[in-house]
Amino acid sequence: MVSFKTVNDFRLHGGKYFMPCISIDCVIFGFHDGQLKVLLLKIANLGGWSLPGGFIYKDEHINDSAHRILIERTGLHDLFLQQFYVFGDPKRCENNITKVVFENTGINAPDNWLLQRFLTIGYYALVDFKTVNARHDLFSEDSDWHDIDNLPILAMDHKNIMQQALLTLRTHLRYEPVGYNLLPKKFTMPELQKLYETILGRKLDRRNFQRKMLSYGILKRLNQRRQGVAHKAPYLYSFDLRKYSTALEEGFQSAW
Repeated sequence: MVSFKTVNDFRLHGGKYFMPCISIDCVIFGFHDGQLKVLLLKIANLGGWSLPGGFIYKDEHINDSAHRILIERTGLHDLFLQQFYVFGDPKRCENNITKVVFENTGINAPDNWLLQRFLTIGYYALVDFKTVNARHDLFSEDSDWHDIDNLPILAMDHKNIMQQALLTLRTHLRYEPVGYNLLPKKFTMPELQKLYETILGRKLDRRNFQRKMLSYGILKRLNQRRQGVAHKAPYLYSFDLRKYSTALEEGFQSAW
């Protein structure tokens, strides 16, 4: 991998190493305090926000690029990562934040490889909020988690990308298990239900939810209860990773 120290260095030499006119944008979901959150980057010197993203090396597989970008942004290697859409609206880059950056520095030649029309491949990732070591990139000055229902104004078409990722995640709930990458290793059934309700944006019947989740055979009830709760302490559960992996590969039917 090549390291660039400045935006100008990246503009001048990045085109030698990266594919032109194609990029990757990542929607990184985390779950914390009963809220589904997304990791955003604060754009340097401008104060706006964007999704974490990056470019594809000319000799690099697209999926490897997405994994590399996520490792750089989160510090995590064991990630659930899913490609979900290609965004190709010819007007999607009209508000390209790199144009503003370069205009502010006088580096705005029309043949600049970064100022051309870009298609972007969308990936979403599910991560354990507490284990993420969030990092910003060359074009950003900070990173932070935001509730999906209270997002700031996002650059370019990143709001649309985030919404499409959430729609895809909701669709995947119908035939794939979700939770292993978003919850701690030990969790309660109410905590798992809260996760599903937050993703779906609606309430679920407690008894039906528990019966359905147990029927998949992916949960193990532990001989431990959650301590420090006001009501009757619920049992803790963990995922059976072998059966969970099988369910990811083979799928199942649900009525969420």
